[in-house]
Amino acid sequence: MKKIYFIILLLSVLCSSCEFNLKANDDDDDPSNMKVERYDRLESRYVITGDFSALQQMNTEYPIETRTLVEKMLRIGDVSDHDISERFLRFYQDSTLQTLVSDVELEFANMDDINQGLRKAFSNLKEDIPNLPLPRIYTQIGALDQSIVVGNQTIGISLDKYMGAKYPIYKKFNYSSEQLETMNRSYIVPDCVSFYLLSLYPLKNYDTRSQLEKDLHMGKVMWVTNKVMGNDFFD
Repeated sequence: MKKIYFIILLLSVLCSSCEFNLKANDDDDDPSNMKVERYDRLESRYVITGDFSALQQMNTEYPIETRTLVEKMLRIGDVSDHDISERFLRFYQDSTLQTLVSDVELEFANMDDINQGLRKAFSNLKEDIPNLPLPRIYTQIGALDQSIVVGNQTIGISLDKYMGAKYPIYKKFNYSSEQLETMNRSYIVPDCVSFYLLSLYPLKNYDTRSQLEKDLHMGKVMWVTNKVMGNDFFD
């Protein structure tokens, strides 16, 4: 539960931020058109090869996603800093992160199963909530921090947090067995559904609520997610 509530706190911050005005899903209101945008590939190209054109694309085509990654997740400065591109590149020169980036791109070379799962899950949601706004969904490579970031109809998936419980790099960190169980690709879609629902239906006055109330609210969202997925991902 520690991982979950840490991300919820981030979610509440992002949702209230005036900077988080991400564009809405360009497709129509049909879940069958949903497809993950591979921002991670541009990121990988820049941090591994130093290809400046990839960085330009990140800044021009995904300005809010880049700001969220740099300022909210990596916390290495402001995107307006004159040397932020060099700082960003240096950050990922760490040998562990270089290995992580390469491994992520190999593991997620194909995401057809994720796209299919998202279409099915949001189709099921739309049956019960016809006016549900569909999110834009993109992938990124963080630094083993948040799994999912959500704001204004947009979901960011940190693929580095879904490499499988036995992924060697995870052994260097103090992840619990409960956390490791959820750090595989089968949890990407249910995590997207649950945190997106939390962004649409947050617990009012979250900071002043008791832990029991927070647990119950999260439990309700997990129960709905299980029903949408047709599988008991969350207990």
